[in-house]
Amino acid sequence: MQVSEIDNVKIYNLSVGKSLPDWLTERKKRALLKTNVNLRRRIELIQEFDMPGVSTSLRVSKDGQYIMATGIYKPRLKCFDVNNLSLKFERCLDSEVVTFEILSEDYSKIVFLQCDRYVEFHVGHGRHYRLRVPRFGRDIAYHKPSCDLFIVGASSEVNRLNLELGQFLAPFVTKANEINCCAVNEEHGLLILGTESGHVEAWDPRTKSRQGILDCAMHCTDSEYKNGMLPAITAAKFDGPLRMGVGTSTGHVLLYDIRSSKPLLIKDHMNEAPIKALEFHKQMNYVYSMDSTVVKIWDKNTGKQYTSIQSSADFNDLCVIPNTGLNLMAVEDEKMQIYYIPSLGPAPRWCAFLDNLTEELESSATQTVYDDYKFITKQELESLGLDHLLGTNLLRAYMHGYFVDVRLYKRAKSIAEPFAFEQYKKRKIREKIEQERPSRIKIEDNLPKVNRDLASKLLEDDGKKKKQSKNLLKDDRFKALFENPDFEVDKDAEEYRLINPVLSRKDKNKDKKPMAETMEVDENEDKDSDKELYDVTDDESSDEDRSWVKEVKKQHKIIRNNKAQEEDSQAEVEKVYEFNKAPGNTNLIRNVTRVNKASLGDRLTKEGFSTMVSTAGGNREMKYTMKGKKSDSERIKKMKKHHQERKQFVRRTGFLTKTKLPR
Repeated sequence: MQVSEIDNVKIYNLSVGKSLPDWLTERKKRALLKTNVNLRRRIELIQEFDMPGVSTSLRVSKDGQYIMATGIYKPRLKCFDVNNLSLKFERCLDSEVVTFEILSEDYSKIVFLQCDRYVEFHVGHGRHYRLRVPRFGRDIAYHKPSCDLFIVGASSEVNRLNLELGQFLAPFVTKANEINCCAVNEEHGLLILGTESGHVEAWDPRTKSRQGILDCAMHCTDSEYKNGMLPAITAAKFDGPLRMGVGTSTGHVLLYDIRSSKPLLIKDHMNEAPIKALEFHKQMNYVYSMDSTVVKIWDKNTGKQYTSIQSSADFNDLCVIPNTGLNLMAVEDEKMQIYYIPSLGPAPRWCAFLDNLTEELESSATQTVYDDYKFITKQELESLGLDHLLGTNLLRAYMHGYFVDVRLYKRAKSIAEPFAFEQYKKRKIREKIEQERPSRIKIEDNLPKVNRDLASKLLEDDGKKKKQSKNLLKDDRFKALFENPDFEVDKDAEEYRLINPVLSRKDKNKDKKPMAETMEVDENEDKDSDKELYDVTDDESSDEDRSWVKEVKKQHKIIRNNKAQEEDSQAEVEKVYEFNKAPGNTNLIRNVTRVNKASLGDRLTKEGFSTMVSTAGGNREMKYTMKGKKSDSERIKKMKKHHQERKQFVRRTGFLTKTKLPR
């Protein structure tokens, strides 16, 4: 079983997986199932649900107990019993089947339209009768009230074969040259014909006359669709007594009300492939439209796509199990496809276990892999200049980062680092030169070029840990850690500087362990001496904790200062930019440049320095005036204002007198 999620709709492909060959014995099959995980996990919903070459068409009996399929090669019919989930019978035919219809409630009456102009009737035990039609047939339809079988094909006539009388009746003569498809409404018996010229003709079997003509090609050749050829009608299907759907050779689906000549909705598959089959969901307002590459499921009222099904092989026919979410497809492959969509309906009664399987799969947490997305952290997002996209649909939050489209990531990477490719090219050339011309003097060094400190720490361990570290260095899973320079530990990073005190303390503890092991303690010592020893170790550990805390605080302080300096420098740059951008800044810039060109003495005289300071070693003097800081004067003013406000609210205690109590 393969699970795919398209448009937030889960689709389960039940035909994925390897199948066991028929010639294997039961013992070998059991042995393969034990060893091969893929064979053990596969779900074979219906046994032998395949064809030797290609499957062409699929039908379900009206009682829902039998599934029938035709295919090649050799041309054959397979009937499957859903109660046993296995093959009931298989019959080979003389020629390939174009299409077929089930005339009875079960498999007892079937009619086949074959590619050599023959119509073949089958009953429960086998072939009953075979006759030939005048022209090559393309589709058939059965009108139950009159027992008429309509056969259309490469002619303008609709051949009528009455199964009650056993003879041909007068054909219906249409205005078309060729007829591709036909359909009969089960409610009122209206017959519609899809022609090669893009028209739909409606005939009433009771009056044997044409009731109307629809020009569907006119609505599919507008400039909006840009179709250069004349579309032909390739599929037709009724949806209740008043609605019908029409598929064209240009990939359009038109929904009509039989009382109007204008379509209610036009849906384009956007791939210009002929529509092969149309189905309507009876409980929900969804339409199944199938061409050779995709099956699209969409809303018949709005045309909005609900989901789609794609396969590696081309589709030939579609069969939807009524009132369920199970779909069967005949494809250009040996295996016939089975898809289950739980959101469109429950599983059929004969395979109700599918609901339990899908519920278990949905409850288990599965990690979604995005092929077209790149995972980046918030720091990388800021470095690429894409932090302004936070909160938009272009970023998908996931764990400690975001998923971004690969195309957007590559474009931002090329803008942020325009010379990255040149550096990569130079690095590769340097590596190739080093490989071709190694240095003559070689120093034996087992340490890798990347993360040498980490490798040396791993090799310093003794005993079993040393073996584990060597295996760790040779392990393919961690190979990139010591070869790829992208995994180099950045000791200037904030994360490393914060963890560094912990690592240094760990190293100190390692150094102290052998010292503690060399110390010998007498067994005859008193309990008091043990207590003193414990007190000493506690003091030492507390001192280590304090020193570690101090180091961590120191690193935090350094990081905060660096951030503050960066923010100040950025603010100064912004101020300069705003100053340069402001109107009338040319005069200010000229004044600043004049002041900068003046000497130090001229600057001091302009600023009004009056204090004279003479040095003891010579006649040099400096004249300056001390000005108070604005911050101090403002602080003093605030303090005075605070004292005045406090005097107004503080209650005086001067009026209180102390009375002495009598003795």
